[in-house]
Amino acid sequence: MANDPQKIRFAPNGALYVALLGGATITPPVDLGTADTAPAGYKALGYVDEGGVTLTPAIETQPVNAWQSATPVLYNVTSASFSVKATLQETSEITTELFWGAQWVEIMTEGASPTGTGVYRLDLASTPDLKELSLVVDWNQNAIRNRCVIPRAMISDRGAIQLNRTENGKFELTIEALDSAGTLGYVLTNDDIVDTVTP
Repeated sequence: MANDPQKIRFAPNGALYVALLGGATITPPVDLGTADTAPAGYKALGYVDEGGVTLTPAIETQPVNAWQSATPVLYNVTSASFSVKATLQETSEITTELFWGAQWVEIMTEGASPTGTGVYRLDLASTPDLKELSLVVDWNQNAIRNRCVIPRAMISDRGAIQLNRTENGKFELTIEALDSAGTLGYVLTNDDIVDTVTP
């Protein structure tokens, strides 16, 4: 098979969408959807920094050794994981709540008829409650579209916020897939990469 430069792919465009589960029933998308449109029940996370999104599937294995062989005769899977890492650039309700791990609540005036003050407070718990979410990652190169869907996930790590005079605020998140009926997630594509065999 000859080398084909037309099979080299980039990801110049894309989007991240999230749905906070919290007991709600969300149906993860099973199609590529429409470009720049969030799947039903999901919210867009906006701009991501120029480093893009990092998808990391990982499998840890343990060798099975035998008396009759100097090399392993089998490998056994000890753990599997799938993580998504991105640095969000937009400051919004959803991005800040994901980063801080809490919800904004408006401060109300005191009295018989409390009213909103327009000031919001976000309490950082000493024992945070990890919230479950669902994540969709879209990326495309012209008409070639790809979508990675993680039905169940949690945020496993957060980067530091750098407050700077010349650089915008950023929210670095690492999201880890959780087991969902025996899967970590799935990838959809319309790329012409699968050989079709006529029976």
